[in-house]
Amino acid sequence: MSSPAEYYNSLPPISKAYGTLCFFTTVLVQLQILSPKFIALYYPWVFKKFEIWRLFTNFFFLGPFSINFGIRLLMIARYGVQLEKGAFEKRTADFLWMMMFGAISLLVVSAIPLFEFAFLGIPMVSMLLYVWSREYPNSQINMYGLVQLRSFYLPWAMLGLDVIFGSPLLPGLLGIMVGHLYYFLSVLHPLATGKNYLKTPKWVHSIVARFRIGAQANSPVRPPAANAGTGAFRGRSYRLNQ
Repeated sequence: MSSPAEYYNSLPPISKAYGTLCFFTTVLVQLQILSPKFIALYYPWVFKKFEIWRLFTNFFFLGPFSINFGIRLLMIARYGVQLEKGAFEKRTADFLWMMMFGAISLLVVSAIPLFEFAFLGIPMVSMLLYVWSREYPNSQINMYGLVQLRSFYLPWAMLGLDVIFGSPLLPGLLGIMVGHLYYFLSVLHPLATGKNYLKTPKWVHSIVARFRIGAQANSPVRPPAANAGTGAFRGRSYRLNQ
């Protein structure tokens, strides 16, 4: 059995970074070292006071220590990691682009008064869960030893748990909507038409290559130095034609 340190080091880079930032942000808030008001998304202060960091930091707070916080963190550790290691294996840039597209979409929607939220971490995790459920729709999930269901329905079951625990329903629903938008544009529409309008930009590939974050077998950009052992691309066939 591997030690906690070995397990942590084995995690894929993007899920590990996001989960770590969420955990330590919550710890700092709980210890009152960091004020939630300092990292919350508030557009008037973003544009009038140029507090640009709020566009990023709001994604790293999943709420105070609670059952809901633990569930969301476990979702990143399980479903985010499985998604990055499985469907996005050797496609770190594509996974990073998915996260960036989700963040940008949530920021745009959050500018609408009806969908205005100070923190978008929960919608982001919900988006990850939805994409995972579409990539692995037939996996069997046992929820707390009480209910067994197909993973395709897991995002909706989590919405039901939010109602039971008294959490707002709209953040999770917003994440599902953005997750479906990503899956439609990146998977369903290209499979139907052969055209991918959500192709990972070259500059995202450049970031992954420049900082050697994970691996990208179909990358148009290569690292500065020789990169040994890139392996074979094992993604879906339509992506090979991009």
